[in-house]
Amino acid sequence: MTRTVAIVDYGSGNLRSAAKAFERAAAEAELSFSVVVTDDAAAIRAAERIVLPGVGAFGDCRAGLMARRGLAEALAEAVLAEKKPFFGICVGMQLLAAEGHEHGTHPGLGWIPGEVSRLAEGPGLKIPHMGWNGLALTAAGAAHPVFRGLPAAAQVYFVHSYALAPADAADVLATTDYGGPVTAAVGRGNIVGTQFHPEKSQAVGLAVIRNFLSWTPAP
Repeated sequence: MTRTVAIVDYGSGNLRSAAKAFERAAAEAELSFSVVVTDDAAAIRAAERIVLPGVGAFGDCRAGLMARRGLAEALAEAVLAEKKPFFGICVGMQLLAAEGHEHGTHPGLGWIPGEVSRLAEGPGLKIPHMGWNGLALTAAGAAHPVFRGLPAAAQVYFVHSYALAPADAADVLATTDYGGPVTAAVGRGNIVGTQFHPEKSQAVGLAVIRNFLSWTPAP
């Protein structure tokens, strides 16, 4: 039986690149998944797994999401009520926060309490943080099925000027070093998110996606 991964189209994100990465990861793992890019609320409710990408400013991404009729409600029903596996990427991860402080203060989804703030500037640190950097898994991250089997200090690809600081440190699954620890991955229940782009992170990114596709969150 073919299952569906819905990549949410709300006008933000490298949707085709993300779709191709999920299709490749599913094929490599011999998993029967159909990957659809959609803004249709019914299709998102029907999907087994949901991916929310995001590129751009926090407020613009939130506005785009809320402008799609029934989309926010469908996401809440599928992810919060039905506990379907969810993966937020880059700003799609940041939107999990309670609020973001990019060009003003904007409410987020509030699924992982915390705030999104601008990266600290310092000597030798360029904003945005762009390029390859190492992952440091927390104890929770090392034990999480989505991050199993990754090499030590795995290199992944970042492009961001803002970062999520969860209110509860237990929600942090990985950090990266950019003038100090910066949240690189979060998770709570059936929800995971990465600040890095798995679709741009080559073998490590594909491994994370394969793990997500095979993951059965604990009830």
